[in-house]
Amino acid sequence: MSEIPDHYAALRVPRDATQQQISRAYRALMRSRHPDLDMGRANAGGQDPVAELPAPDGELLRIMQAFAVLRDPARRAAYDREAKAVPAASASGTARDIPVRKVQRRSGPSGTTIRISPVHWESGPWA
Repeated sequence: MSEIPDHYAALRVPRDATQQQISRAYRALMRSRHPDLDMGRANAGGQDPVAELPAPDGELLRIMQAFAVLRDPARRAAYDREAKAVPAASASGTARDIPVRKVQRRSGPSGTTIRISPVHWESGPWA
């Protein structure tokens, strides 16, 4: 099963954001990250715009995909249901038991002291 992208984080909005907040966040991000705006700034300085092209980056694509899902109420509801179901399923599949050893003190006050020691990496069939 593939990891579900966090569309709310891509648009930098809370999960309970309104449609208006989502649209405003999308427009603001597109204005600040759009490659044509960078090319226009480079050309204004009298430089060759082709030499100053930004590197292709998946951030714009993630922003556009997030907006495509979150702007439609039906798709947003389906995404929210799917996002709630995946962490429970993936957490049960990837959880590993971590061995813990409780050390009893022979002297001194007893309490809720936690003893932390360096991690010892071991190899074996569980690794």
